[in-house]
Amino acid sequence: MVLADLGRRIRVAIGKLGQATVINEDELNLMLKEVCGALIEADVNVKLVKILRDNVKKSLNFEEMTGGVNKRRLIHRTVFTELVKLVDPEVEPYQPIKGKPNVIMFVGLQGSGKTTTCTKLAYYYQKKGFKTCLVCADTFRAGAFDQLKQNATKARIPFYGSYSEVDPVVIASEGVQKFKEDEFEVIIVDTSGRHKQEASLFEEMLQVSNAVKPNNVIFVIDAAIGQACEAQAKAFHQTIDVGSVIITKLDSHAKGGGALSAVAATKSPIIFIGTGEHIDDFEPFKVKPFVQKLLGMGDIQGLAEKIEEIGLDKQEELMHKFKKGVFTLRDMYEQFQNMMKMGPIGQIMSMIPGFGSDFLPKGSEEDATKAFKKMMIIMDSMAESELDHIKGDQLFTKEPNRIKRVANGSGTSIDEVKTVITQYKKFAELVKKVGSIKGLFSGNPMATPNLNPSQMQKLNQQMSKMMDPRMLQQMGGAGGLSEMMKQLQSMGGMAGLGGAAGGLGGGMAAPGNSKRRR
Repeated sequence: MVLADLGRRIRVAIGKLGQATVINEDELNLMLKEVCGALIEADVNVKLVKILRDNVKKSLNFEEMTGGVNKRRLIHRTVFTELVKLVDPEVEPYQPIKGKPNVIMFVGLQGSGKTTTCTKLAYYYQKKGFKTCLVCADTFRAGAFDQLKQNATKARIPFYGSYSEVDPVVIASEGVQKFKEDEFEVIIVDTSGRHKQEASLFEEMLQVSNAVKPNNVIFVIDAAIGQACEAQAKAFHQTIDVGSVIITKLDSHAKGGGALSAVAATKSPIIFIGTGEHIDDFEPFKVKPFVQKLLGMGDIQGLAEKIEEIGLDKQEELMHKFKKGVFTLRDMYEQFQNMMKMGPIGQIMSMIPGFGSDFLPKGSEEDATKAFKKMMIIMDSMAESELDHIKGDQLFTKEPNRIKRVANGSGTSIDEVKTVITQYKKFAELVKKVGSIKGLFSGNPMATPNLNPSQMQKLNQQMSKMMDPRMLQQMGGAGGLSEMMKQLQSMGGMAGLGGAAGGLGGGMAAPGNSKRRR
């Protein structure tokens, strides 16, 4: 998870402040001590932490605060503002322009995941409709071209390199020229990894840059190298005009604060973070949503963008069904399918207010995904009439032979099939209750509904019962989902989700008339 431990500790520190009977300067100092301690342990540069602490204290003068001021809210907002400043150089990152060649050059230390990240970025822009390609100008590391070639082939991205040419300047120039002639829009040049003490490699990096004249130079930094990040970032920035930063391996290193400090050293914005080994384990970095997720405030805008990206915000027929309280097994299948399309479960849940990026313990996210997939395999063995039956649970209860047939067809046990039916029943009951709330589905399904507190509390209680933790223990062993239930029950701000129905119906379901996939 992205800086999961840092986020948890900051939330705990601010949470303690919220529980204090009286909030005074002593309580503020105690909270700041814990927050700053967490930042330093996460390898954030000590000077930057001191600046953050001084700025928070400077912004909060208890003697000047007028009566009726909500001190807790003011302190929370001030900490949020200063954390944003910590990772925001206030520089707009370069954005590729369609219809023209955009040359992007990658630089960084050897072993930082630079070559893999090149492919991830090319794949990201390819999905956005750009004509993308890769150039391997890394002649220093043995196997660099083979790695890029393998990655590019898997992602179906054109590439250029050479086994015989040893001059990276020649390879880079020829590759860029070739792809410009072929009217490619995003041309990514991978270069050799280098260390600040390797003067000859730094000179080579400058020569490559002069030859290809990149529109953007991206510095790739490994989250695991800690405090060394700042010194390395400075060395690269002094030699070449670094325009953007990408942080890698944030999934495997709970610290990563040193990498965030690289922003201050290069005065360049972080544009992406790598969160895993797979090609789509790659998140666009936006400062405010990132800090919001650290503080457990969620990222509603990011969630809405993911929903829009895969076209789940235009489900008029589904909304019509939800108004009537109708929910079939096919709808549940599509819920799971589209939830996984949106990205890793932990990443999606961290966008929801009340959940931190640590809502699933390390390793449990994979188990939870397997559990959802197993449920989908079971539903794949159901007949069309069973999937589309308005009361699918009753159909299976009245005719137990159907359960046995589905178990045999899916290679699972009768108990596992029963678990799926039970889970479906819970979803269907929730949809029926949600559909009965007046005004919930009027207008934009992603808009926040005008619910009174009692309605929202009732809806929260129903949502907290929606997912049976035993289902995941039985089918994948993801104990983290039981913790998710506890968090859901304690949440008071589900309205921030864009409406529970927006998250449930508008966000994670597909049209009821979609054809079955085999």
